Amino acid sequence: MKRFFAATARRTALAALLAGGLVGGLAASGALAQEPGDVVAKVGDTEVTEADIAFASQDFADQLSQVPPTQWRKILTDVVVDMNVLANAAREAGIQDEEAFKRQVEFLTMRALRNAYLAREIEGKISDEAIQEAYDKEFANFEGEDERKARHILVKTKEEAEAVIAELDGGADFAEVAKDKSTGPTGPNGGDLGYFTRGRMVKEFEDAAFALEVGAYTKEPVETQFGWHVIKVEEARKQPAPALADVRDQLRQQLLRARYAEVLADLKAKTSIEVMVEETPAEGGEAPAEGGEAPAEAPKAE
Repeated sequence: MKRFFAATARRTALAALLAGGLVGGLAASGALAQEPGDVVAKVGDTEVTEADIAFASQDFADQLSQVPPTQWRKILTDVVVDMNVLANAAREAGIQDEEAFKRQVEFLTMRALRNAYLAREIEGKISDEAIQEAYDKEFANFEGEDERKARHILVKTKEEAEAVIAELDGGADFAEVAKDKSTGPTGPNGGDLGYFTRGRMVKEFEDAAFALEVGAYTKEPVETQFGWHVIKVEEARKQPAPALADVRDQLRQQLLRARYAEVLADLKAKTSIEVMVEETPAEGGEAPAEGGEAPAEAPKAE
């Protein structure tokens, strides 16, 4: 279930991206139709409209992602024209009157209605203000872990590290020495490691870094599996709360799950539901009890 909703969310996001690119490309060419009902092609007596093209862009989002955006318009038009040719042939064959087909139409209609309701009454109800409120509530009393901002100079031997320390003791600039002597990937950047918490570095390096006072560097070389280090701590602080932009999607998903559960529970409470077949346990465990938790990812329109 979680994988299904995750895949659906990805398809929906990609379809929206493709639709935006399609509109942008049409606008640039000066051929942008202004209304969903504008006709872009005719198949016999059937008109192909801009709305048809837009719906097709969602159904074929995965395929469109594999071709240049400049080709989307032609591909979608060709696809919808071909669909209408085959659909007209199906009508002539009387397929629309077959019971199996009618049942399929009923199911597809039910699914489309479900998706429209989700989009309007669940996804559409999560406002920026609600996300901001959720952020303020979740991180109001945030207490981050201890962090250090450090630089280091990595060399191959203890003797080289001792020579670096002597150079620093003589007044050399740590960042400049790192650029000149460090063999690590941060050397060209003056050995800058940025901020890190405990558990991010190997133990020997971490123990030395968190034992230093701000502005101090190690007076003895620190050995790790990577070589010999000289470490300087430049700042110490508590890890700050994440920026709203970094957790917006996560908070939105939380609000979607909560609203989905609330809306579905309310609707089911007002609906007479009778299951005629015995439920079978889900793979890997028992079937969830009625009224259980919402899916791990809030469902989106397919």
